[in-house]
Amino acid sequence: MSDAIRRAARPSGPLQIRCCHPQTPPPRGFSWRVLWQGLQQSFRLMVGVQDYQNYLQHMRLHHPETTPMNERAFHRYCLEARFPSQAGKLGKCPC
Repeated sequence: MSDAIRRAARPSGPLQIRCCHPQTPPPRGFSWRVLWQGLQQSFRLMVGVQDYQNYLQHMRLHHPETTPMNERAFHRYCLEARFPSQAGKLGKCPC
């Protein structure tokens, strides 16, 4: 054990909480629901589940002239991008 740790001054007497300040309230416009939805989306993306609603919103904003994929085709596309099945194109192990 280090000598600096042994020489550290310890407070004398019983330890007490002298005052307690309330936690500051969340900023104006803060929403627990929006925070929770963001966390859910983050966790889904971490495990590889893509967000179809986010895809639709992106397509509406950035590519309005293009027809978006249906939900089944979107998930199939995401799986194919993550785990390619074409011969010679295996970039990641599907295990």
